[in-house]
Amino acid sequence: MSDRITSSDFPNSGVSISKQGLVLQRGGEELMLEKTANRFTIRPSRQLSSAQLSQITWGVWRQTVPQAQLEIFTTAPAQLEMAMEQARADGRVAFASHAYQLQNHPSTFVYLGDEITIQFATWVDGNKINAIASMHNLTQQQPVLGLTNTFVFLVTKQAIENPIKITNQLQRLPEVLAAEPNILIQQEPHYKPSDSLYTQQWYLNNNGGHQLGVSSHISVEGAWDITRGVRSVVVAVVDDSFDLNHPDFQGNGKVVAPRDLKENDFLPLPKEKESSHGTACAGLAVAEENGQGIVGVAPGCALMPIRTTGFLDDKSIELIFDWAIAKGASVISCSWSASSVKFPLSLRQNAAITRAATQGRNGKGCVIVFAAGNANRPVNGVVNEQNWPKNIVNGNTTWLNGFAVHPDVIAVAASTSLNKKAAYSNWGENISVCAPSNNASPAMWFQEVGFVQSQPAIASRLYGLGMLTTDQIGAAGYHPGNFTNNFGGTSSATPIVAGVAALVLSANPNLTAKQVKRILEETADKIVDYDPDPQLGMRGGTYNQNGHSIWFGYGKVNAAKAVQAGRNLQTANASISNQIQGQNDNALAIPDYNLQGVKSAIAINETVSVADIQVSVNITHDFLGDLEIYLIAPNNQQVLLQNRTLGRRTKLQTTYTMRSHPVLKQLLSVSTRGRWQLKIIDYSPQDIGKLNRWSLVINY
Repeated sequence: MSDRITSSDFPNSGVSISKQGLVLQRGGEELMLEKTANRFTIRPSRQLSSAQLSQITWGVWRQTVPQAQLEIFTTAPAQLEMAMEQARADGRVAFASHAYQLQNHPSTFVYLGDEITIQFATWVDGNKINAIASMHNLTQQQPVLGLTNTFVFLVTKQAIENPIKITNQLQRLPEVLAAEPNILIQQEPHYKPSDSLYTQQWYLNNNGGHQLGVSSHISVEGAWDITRGVRSVVVAVVDDSFDLNHPDFQGNGKVVAPRDLKENDFLPLPKEKESSHGTACAGLAVAEENGQGIVGVAPGCALMPIRTTGFLDDKSIELIFDWAIAKGASVISCSWSASSVKFPLSLRQNAAITRAATQGRNGKGCVIVFAAGNANRPVNGVVNEQNWPKNIVNGNTTWLNGFAVHPDVIAVAASTSLNKKAAYSNWGENISVCAPSNNASPAMWFQEVGFVQSQPAIASRLYGLGMLTTDQIGAAGYHPGNFTNNFGGTSSATPIVAGVAALVLSANPNLTAKQVKRILEETADKIVDYDPDPQLGMRGGTYNQNGHSIWFGYGKVNAAKAVQAGRNLQTANASISNQIQGQNDNALAIPDYNLQGVKSAIAINETVSVADIQVSVNITHDFLGDLEIYLIAPNNQQVLLQNRTLGRRTKLQTTYTMRSHPVLKQLLSVSTRGRWQLKIIDYSPQDIGKLNRWSLVINY
């Protein structure tokens, strides 16, 4: 009996011949495809440079898909078939194919590789496999590990059908259990905000460029895929003043418990002609995602602006941290230190920080973040100083930043856009992590003489980009306009770390402050700088056996890794979570065609944070497709549970969960205490119905 197979061997099952080129069978599902009108792909037979690809006349080269060795071309729709014929006739082309898009999803492009995976029945031997492969001009490449009698085949240039048609034909053979083409669909990109200046915020995410080192950013988009922050996580930024009229600090619940300790009131605003360091720091941490300007690391979190007295006496420090504790701060960001070379903390100051780090957040502790400083000196150590102006510092000098060396504090150093040490960044064994910032000469402010550059002066050019952040509105502040593009110092690195800590707590509000610090350190990127310091000539950009660098601490913060690690801890502890339940059995008529809708409430008395939530509803209505259903949290945050897609159904009895409706994740970490409301709106006249009952199950 011959092993040669002809079309008469195909059974009548499977995809019809007319649809063989448009049905993608994958994982037991059928996906309908449409050919794109103006794009196709090729696989070159040899490597072609971008210049050579750009010079090809039968299409316009657009993009390389390196893992599949594919090149994407476009052409005028009327020229598509001719362009593909010319491509196939070109000796430089091994393979050419139409590009496709999923039906009803025109923005999702499907590209075909030149590989096919075939799983044969166990009784099919090698000769039969070779015969089937030969008929379709396939060459066997490799077995698929873990799957019996399954192989990857290469579609050769001699094949007269594309991989989709071939696999659909193969599916009709009794010898074949499954056949799939290797398709390429671009990975879903990480979440990107629409704020107009976001692309200039290189420190959040970048793909390289002028003065941008590889992975010099904090990978925030990966973190944003999990959470962009929640209002119940409050970042207290402690600084000189805040322009709270800035558009990036607007939004429901954005600013909470503002405090001005200098003027002893609750409006920590800058004076008319003074710059506002606090405005810049706050923007880096939590600038709102509002479609304009910049976006902070944790845009969904709330801001607690605290203006300092301008002095670091015991009472002032106590006022700062006690206010933050009392008003529910989750993270405390401090981009300041004493205008003194040596500043050990007093007993009261030390106790105030310890109190916040251990008693804040109902005993879980506030995450406290401090800037290391900008003089290129140790946070705790001795340097023989020479040639400072007016000998303000001279001889063997003990440097000590008491805030940065406090054991409950995250001390933050600065790295540049080139993944180097920022020339000014203070260093030492107490550095916890670093974060991106600008590059500039080291300097320090003294009350008598103002800013003084530390010595010796740096003769070489310092490379690195500045930080774009919020500035006072209008002409006041660092630059005209509402933003400044050259903010920097460990002052800007610190709120970056504070924002990452806020995202971690948004993903898992049950973490203690010590756990957050450990997560940030353990997930940090180990950037390395082998160059000597341009001022002191020392080297400190590598790591010891404990994974610590005196320049970078445990590395540069990685928001994506940190948030994932925080969420993983929540998953690990899920089995011991507690539960609150509430139910409202009072039937309520749904007013017909009333855009105000109707609300039903469930009161929760416990004050904890949401870790998971389920909403069950029972509704009868003549036409459920008229309805939209919302859940409103006690903080007035509103989530759309059900849009108008229920059609002619008349009874809805279902449960909305975070798994089935990820939009509910917006309520993670929200406080449970207060009135939870179900809101129902009927958007069309004539049909009527009622809410029979609904219930809440909240895990914490």
